[in-house]
Amino acid sequence: MGSSLAALRRPRTGRYLAAASLGAVALALAAPAAAQSAQAPQIPPPAPAPAPGVPSAAAPADRAVTMIDQPGVPVAGESADQPSEGGIVVTGFRSSLARALNMKKQENASTDSILAEDIGKFPDLNLSESIQRIPGVALQRDGGEGRQITVRGLGPQFTRVRINGMEALTTAGGADASGGTNRSRSFDFNVFASDLFNAITLRKTAEASVEEGSLGATVDLRTARPFDYKGFTLTASLQGDYNDLSKKVTPRGAFLISNTFANGTLGALLSVAYTKRQLIEEGPSTVRWAPATSFAPGFQSVGGVSCLNAAGSAALSPAPGDCAAVDAAQHPRFPRQDWYYDDQRRIGVTASFQWKPSDNTLISLDGLYADFKGTREERYLEAPSFSVGGACTAASRNSTCGIADTDVTSSKITNGVMYAGTFNDVDLRVEDRFDQLDTKFKQVTLDGMQKFGDQFTLTFAGGHSISQHRNPVQNTLTFDQFNIDNYSYDYGSPSGRAPVFNFGTANLTDPNSWVLSQIRLRAATADNVFDSAQAAFNWKPSDDFQIDFGGEWKKYKFTTTELRRQNAASPSTNQEPTIPAAIAGMPLSGLGHLVTVGGYTFFAPDYATADGQLHFGDPTAFGGAFALGPGPALGNNATVRERDQGAFLQASFHHDFGSMVLRGNVGVRYVETRTASTGYAIVANAINQITVNSSYHDWLPSANIVFEPVRNFDIRFAAAKVMSRPSLGSLNPGATINVSGANRTVSGGNPFLLPYRANSYDIAFEWYFQPGGLLSLALFEKDVGSFITTLQSRGVFSTNPFGLPTTLMTAACGNLAGCDATTIFTFSSPANTPGGPVQGFEVNYQQPFKFLPGFLSHTGVLLNYTGVKSKIKYLNAAGAVVAINDLTQLSRKSANATLYYEDSKFSARVSAAYRSGYLTQIPAAEAGNDVQGTNSTLNVDASVQYTINKHLKVTIEGINLTDEYQDQYVDSRDMLSVYHHTGRELLFGVRYTF
Repeated sequence: MGSSLAALRRPRTGRYLAAASLGAVALALAAPAAAQSAQAPQIPPPAPAPAPGVPSAAAPADRAVTMIDQPGVPVAGESADQPSEGGIVVTGFRSSLARALNMKKQENASTDSILAEDIGKFPDLNLSESIQRIPGVALQRDGGEGRQITVRGLGPQFTRVRINGMEALTTAGGADASGGTNRSRSFDFNVFASDLFNAITLRKTAEASVEEGSLGATVDLRTARPFDYKGFTLTASLQGDYNDLSKKVTPRGAFLISNTFANGTLGALLSVAYTKRQLIEEGPSTVRWAPATSFAPGFQSVGGVSCLNAAGSAALSPAPGDCAAVDAAQHPRFPRQDWYYDDQRRIGVTASFQWKPSDNTLISLDGLYADFKGTREERYLEAPSFSVGGACTAASRNSTCGIADTDVTSSKITNGVMYAGTFNDVDLRVEDRFDQLDTKFKQVTLDGMQKFGDQFTLTFAGGHSISQHRNPVQNTLTFDQFNIDNYSYDYGSPSGRAPVFNFGTANLTDPNSWVLSQIRLRAATADNVFDSAQAAFNWKPSDDFQIDFGGEWKKYKFTTTELRRQNAASPSTNQEPTIPAAIAGMPLSGLGHLVTVGGYTFFAPDYATADGQLHFGDPTAFGGAFALGPGPALGNNATVRERDQGAFLQASFHHDFGSMVLRGNVGVRYVETRTASTGYAIVANAINQITVNSSYHDWLPSANIVFEPVRNFDIRFAAAKVMSRPSLGSLNPGATINVSGANRTVSGGNPFLLPYRANSYDIAFEWYFQPGGLLSLALFEKDVGSFITTLQSRGVFSTNPFGLPTTLMTAACGNLAGCDATTIFTFSSPANTPGGPVQGFEVNYQQPFKFLPGFLSHTGVLLNYTGVKSKIKYLNAAGAVVAINDLTQLSRKSANATLYYEDSKFSARVSAAYRSGYLTQIPAAEAGNDVQGTNSTLNVDASVQYTINKHLKVTIEGINLTDEYQDQYVDSRDMLSVYHHTGRELLFGVRYTF
């Protein structure tokens, strides 16, 4: 198995009705200003020039494109409140839809945009929640708000994000169930307040003039600039945010001031946005499900019949009674109730300066700062012994023995799932985890445009961005209570979501019944730094033809760390179960308090009180018991340096054949990528650094053709070769042993990974049947030829494919129960493997109902539906195909619906966003399970706005009106993994514009 793995590692190789009622009261259906897009007159295309707002070589501002008849759509320099030359005032949501639709029609590539519906006001509270209204986009949530996006079935790691034209990456932290610390290329949109941005453009097809790196889409985020507005502009908003689960009201505000000077040749803008959130997340979880056979020797007895030999070290053969059936049945590894409390603060600042000394020159300097920080407390009431294997010893039988000391007195098994049971000798645990989290993002970009006569244009840009995520405190205290009789759990069915627990003989509220079992101290960081420069030339010899060429240089550095309690003499030894004698002798009554989670009251650790007494941040306390180091978590300590150099050549054309129009572009991009991956390994009980260099290059041709056989009917065709670079964590040349909680894993990286590569094809039919109206159908396919799969195998540690000695396992286990030479570990490592096709379609319908009588003429609708399927080959460590299934993160169905009403005084809308279930891991982590995934969601939002006068507006918004649950599952039998909710949010506020 080791040789096969090494070869593959080489480079060659009832809520909905209630929500409906609330939505009806809100009158009309809500969604953000999502309408299909490309470039608007006031927001010229961001490629190849990195910052939107500068007419680019690929799409000069004066190019001839058939425009949809859109009366009253504001043009460059007009605010939404100002009349256009036609004298018709179009404001708010409908105006943003019309402008976005015009942008879409102008583009040669397939794009969609969302525009601010008012100065400094985006249609949704979170960027990703706005983006999800675009056809083909699905959202992943964390803490009740959008965090990452999937586009056309391709997960967050395949989406590249540019801010003001320069590539950037922001990463944050989250609960373990939501991905924890982000060490990937996936962009965390929840770092930013949406009020900071004026436009989002999603590029679904590739152009040579747009930098490589995306299999799914390139997302362009554009902050406001002074030349977007006419003269002096000031706007401010203030809201209160009430959550019906936390029962808290928190503030939210935004401010923007902009002005132009020197006859409109100079401009300056400043905007600030602030958000505070306090929310509760609660519900049951299991971590995963597994059979007792994964925790040898298995249960001690079933129904009074002994299943083990006299020594308790091995299962009897043949198995008597029901022992075999019960041991083989899936049971929850950690049946538990969870409770989280998040206290978050998000602040963002943008500044922009523009200079336009003549019509031929434009220079823009933009700065963006964001700080997303908070604390999170997590509490759990659980039974960990269902995940502990190993034979009992005289010392462990009365404490941490686990399954080998557990008697199954009764059970209910259906379809191989023990969804209910009563047990003796079960160990209980209560946890209190406290996190401090902070992500700071800073970016500065300078870009410009210079025309040389009528035929030549130079665009250039340079910038620097840094995202620094800090999780300096991720500390957990656990109390254990051993050998509880008559403990039971009942999930109602194999797919039940409302478990009932009975804690039998346990004394949950007595501090003297608990023992301090673990002190986990972990500190994590993740930094992403970009330095970029690019330049492009446009030669336009005629109105029908132009050539663009240019190049880019990019330097990228990713650094991540994780520190845990470490013994300097033995850096890999797990110190978390080691309790200093001075602490072990303390009465727990002074370290905890009574809490209630899921209706169960129990004595639990009080982290704040314990920290005040024990001083976890002091590395000298208790003889250095809290000193931290990287040794126990080497796999999460790595640096990846990347240098990319690229060049492109693109020809664009536009020709009228009578009433027909043919336009588009054809080009090629070349890019070379060089990486240096640094990780760590323990050799001779010392930490040693390992650095591995690698490189690869790609030729990426592309074509985008638009044919307009009749006015306002476009047929689009696109084809391209595309690539996406490997996940950052996968490039770590080191390996790590993880024995935390229920995990018994060994994970290795692969610095020789080649990128994901695919051939992409799109065809679309778009009918702009009336001003503001669109009916379209898009068909797409990506033939993924080079994929990256995490190869897995299972066995005792001595069978690991990395050649690691068992002494490392012994050190990692320390004195942790159920962690020894007989424990089954999961070994995993990424490798390049064959991929498969991803195919789908999008249907999009958008229409303002101006033809209807009376007030109905102020209504409109947005509807879209996306269907996607894929056939990806998943391999095991031996290189054999073990599954052909969908891509992870791919939802086969997604849909959005928005119904809105808008007149000069009153506007209202309601939106619904549906995402079908998707897979998150193939094969599943545990024996006997095929997949892990997340079930479908339907999120409903609503908003109402009333304009008192031209300066003042009042707003009410409802978010997550169905109180949708985050529903993660294990196996096709839909066994519960995580089932959490965060409550509904109601926001009320005012907006002032001068």
